[in-house]
Amino acid sequence: MTGNDLGEFLRAHRSRLRPDDVGLVSYRARRVAGLRREEVAVLAGMNSDYYARLEQGRERSPSPQILDALSGALRMDDAAREHLYRLAGTALETRRVPRETVSGPVRHLLDAHAGVPAFVLNPAKDVIALNALAEALFSPFEDVGNLARMTFLDPAAPAFFPRWDRFAESIVAGLRHAAGLDPEYPRLREVVRSLRGESDAFAALWSSHTVYGKTQDATELRHPDVGPLALVSQSFDVRGAAGQMLVVYQPEPGSPSAHALDLLGELVLHANGLEDVGRAGGAPRAQADRFVGIVERERHRRAADRP
Repeated sequence: MTGNDLGEFLRAHRSRLRPDDVGLVSYRARRVAGLRREEVAVLAGMNSDYYARLEQGRERSPSPQILDALSGALRMDDAAREHLYRLAGTALETRRVPRETVSGPVRHLLDAHAGVPAFVLNPAKDVIALNALAEALFSPFEDVGNLARMTFLDPAAPAFFPRWDRFAESIVAGLRHAAGLDPEYPRLREVVRSLRGESDAFAALWSSHTVYGKTQDATELRHPDVGPLALVSQSFDVRGAAGQMLVVYQPEPGSPSAHALDLLGELVLHANGLEDVGRAGGAPRAQADRFVGIVERERHRRAADRP
């Protein structure tokens, strides 16, 4: 980098524009490529001498308002505008409106993770998409619409989350983190407002102002059909979808939790098979007995393992 990167960046963008690109009319021959400094100053609504000092490196601390005006006058795209702010040493404040639906490729990615529960959250902890195994995993809950409401309001939560206190704290900390990034996001404000009124536990945790984002964490769950699950929760930002986070629950390979997830996946397959047969004219008794038998055998096995 040179000593006047900001000025050189402005000069380069100015040289790429012609008067007719920005709605100006030129009446005489031009000795410079692109726009004149005075023309950029007019377009940006600032003093031409001030703009000259910016290009010459004699002014190095433009305000965000000045930078916004210049990026507009020089027709910068988002990437160029962000770079302009970096060169000026100024934080770029942008508000990215979260997307509330997943794209086709993300939907395919969820379904491709058939062996592990995978789902997508928005910043308000709404579950906006999930694969079949995640749907089966969360089957004890009455409504799988919002992970925060599931945690604090559903009667199934204390049994499903053996370390409920820790999980609840992580949920609230994540909401706090999201609120810091976008305090004006309507859905997030709605979820927080409703939970503060409906759950004393949520209100107390929210008042603690704990904040952190979660990328990887150990998660302990207990499903009524397959028993305890020790999983690693990994979270990934969805590229190109503002605010969306892909969450994947993975067991240690070959562990009891891995076998339990395999069983849950088998139950999903059999349930879907029975549903398809039922739509075609009724499920045969043998298929129904096998489906119920899988669950019963697993319950007996876990009971026998208990001391």
